[in-house]
Amino acid sequence: MDASFGIYRLAEEHGYVRDAVREIAEGAIAPYAADVDDKSRFPVEAREALTNAGFHAVHVPKEYDGEGADAITGAIVVEEVARVCASSSLIPAVNKLGSTPVILAGSDELKREVLPPLARGEAMFSYALSEREAGSDAASMSTRAVRDGDSWVLNGTKAWITNSGVSSYYTVMAKTDPAAGSRGISAFVVHRDDPGFSVGTPERKLGVKGSPTCEVYFQNCTIPLHRIIGEPGTGFATAMRTLDHTRLAIGAQAVGIAQGAFDVARDYMKQRKQFGRAIADFQSLQFMLAEMAMKIEAARQMVYVAAAKAERNEPDLTFYSAAAKVLASDTAMAVTTDAVQLLGGAGYTKDFPVERMMRDAKITQIYEGTNQINRIVMARQLLK
Repeated sequence: MDASFGIYRLAEEHGYVRDAVREIAEGAIAPYAADVDDKSRFPVEAREALTNAGFHAVHVPKEYDGEGADAITGAIVVEEVARVCASSSLIPAVNKLGSTPVILAGSDELKREVLPPLARGEAMFSYALSEREAGSDAASMSTRAVRDGDSWVLNGTKAWITNSGVSSYYTVMAKTDPAAGSRGISAFVVHRDDPGFSVGTPERKLGVKGSPTCEVYFQNCTIPLHRIIGEPGTGFATAMRTLDHTRLAIGAQAVGIAQGAFDVARDYMKQRKQFGRAIADFQSLQFMLAEMAMKIEAARQMVYVAAAKAERNEPDLTFYSAAAKVLASDTAMAVTTDAVQLLGGAGYTKDFPVERMMRDAKITQIYEGTNQINRIVMARQLLK
């Protein structure tokens, strides 16, 4: 194949993946999306459908019973699910977020313990970094881990943990050497059945209501010694490397949300008539639709570029991953807001999904690093 060909066109296999995921999303996930949002319930139908098709955690390497899919495939899966239900897209997205530290830095023993159950759909994975007083300033966390013989004992509280309660495994960052700052943070895998682990009540949120977000508590939580990820003191570095790979999944989610809202708005414009003709005939509204489509495609291409760089572990991944997340999430917020506007009064009601999509879009500007923090990340990379 001409080397230049792949720069501008995804592999044929990626198209097959998109078609397969879209069929599942439209047939088995979309019909429940409004109910999931309205009742703030976990999308069990989506989890079953994605697991049965092998799309719940496509990133797990083949040697651990996974699909071994590339990063672009993972982005397409998240994008297509988010197009109909943002809450459901957090199943593959957060499975990747929670397990990537293990894949990047875990021992083979740990990988063989926790990755096959994830790959088989028997378990889900969450990521526990943030605390109430340590969000963007993650290094100021107060959760502690102390070695006690053949065990680690954790104490503390983590906040804003996505899919908490439904996940079996949690990657947890805790300080093992409080005097060493960020170099005193270590990463661990905690199972929900470990003694001393518990989950709080779900937060009452603006959007992604089908994905439970809770505090998780560690009260003398005791785990086996081998469940540390990498060496003591390397947890913060692992966390930052992880985000380089997973921020782009939030970018993919944002692209999917925006595309879903665009599709609804475009179809509505063709059908809605005012002054004797379809509102799609009005040039001012055509300009809005064109602007929306342009922004979505620019964000999508940025996400795919970042995913390709993640697959190759290129040195400028940090910039591209942060940029993809920022561009896509800002696009999702702008596009969903315009979609509501294009539907007028109907868009402000729950008769159409665009109001849900607008609420769901907002979180993409906040989690996995606020867009303000990600702009700092980008600037630091540019000024190195």
